[in-house]
Amino acid sequence: MSVIPVLEADVLRRQDPELAEILLGELARQSTTLQLVAAENFTSAAVLAALGSPLANKYAEGYPGARHHGGCEIVDVAERVAVERAKALFGAEHANVQAHSGSSAVLAAYAALLRPGDTVLALGLPYGGHLTHGSPANFSGRWFDFVAYGVDAETGLIDYDQVRSLARTHRPKAIVCGSIAYPRHIDHAFFREVADEVGAYLIADAAHPIGLVAGGAAPNPVPYADVVCATTHKVLRGPRGGMLLCGAELAERVDRAVFPFTQGGAQMHTIAAKAVAFGEAATPAFTAYAHQVVANARVLAAGLAAEGFVVTTGGTDTHLITADPLPLGVDGRVARGQLAAAGMVLDCCALPHGDSRGLRLGTAAVTTQGMGEGEMAGIAALLAGVLRGRVETKAARDEVRDLVGGFPPYPG
Repeated sequence: MSVIPVLEADVLRRQDPELAEILLGELARQSTTLQLVAAENFTSAAVLAALGSPLANKYAEGYPGARHHGGCEIVDVAERVAVERAKALFGAEHANVQAHSGSSAVLAAYAALLRPGDTVLALGLPYGGHLTHGSPANFSGRWFDFVAYGVDAETGLIDYDQVRSLARTHRPKAIVCGSIAYPRHIDHAFFREVADEVGAYLIADAAHPIGLVAGGAAPNPVPYADVVCATTHKVLRGPRGGMLLCGAELAERVDRAVFPFTQGGAQMHTIAAKAVAFGEAATPAFTAYAHQVVANARVLAAGLAAEGFVVTTGGTDTHLITADPLPLGVDGRVARGQLAAAGMVLDCCALPHGDSRGLRLGTAAVTTQGMGEGEMAGIAALLAGVLRGRVETKAARDEVRDLVGGFPPYPG
């Protein structure tokens, strides 16, 4: 089957050649450059097939058995399958699979548990917190009173003593644990203990590690958090979207917070694709994949450190690495541009207790392609070679093209 099914029959090429070329161009970009963005992955052909299915045509406001539109009998089955697979995969009593994104999931969690003006304790943005954790440019920072905890200046690890102290001082209505740039496992049991002490809800934003949780390569926040928010892409390798997991006692509040409070009609083609991804994540092959993602990240982090990068927290427990390239003579923003020109795609990010920007890398996509520890060591050396000027841009791009050519994301 073609990676892009509509192109197999030349339908899109005949009807809209301009867009057909754009889609093929993006496929070519993904197939000839290194995808090291921590939030990205390659879905399976089965997930892509569900996304391009007739379910895209169906309007389905509401929930299975209680829709606002007729003709939902079949899509109801698809959503029930997705919900049951998510519950089984993560050991949750309830799952909502309608959230359009990770941010939508966090918005729904806040809507279910909080009221405007409530105090929320979350990881500060300079230390890896997400926009939905109190950014003044985001709804979270405008509607709620956020108090930020941080990380230890020496180790880069979450300052758990500060978390407890701030919770006791501010008595938040909710505590958020989770990050977009923290490479270590989070102590969910500690956060549960502090939340219980001050009478707060615990919200786990597990957008990044949830795929590792599915594969048994990261601790599960579900037994500890009142609500877990997550994405279905990233390591989980599903379609772009979000989900929420919670106990039975909060199920109705969470569902009403998603629909009708924050969203309208469910995207049934995406929900079907989520179901496919949950089924794939329940297999032994995915468990092996998740552990390989972590093994690759640890080798890549060690390689970067050996090349002179300052690796935040000294390494990683997950798929994610943050590193300061300043010792190589360049800050994160400039480094990202130089590496992109050489065919290596990654992000820059804030660094704790630093004025410069760092680099954020992930190993989910390259591991999906079949790369292992040997390739990670080579990638670390190539990254450093480009930034130190030892390897010219064209030579690096040729090397990247050769490497990726041996590990095509969609063989054939």
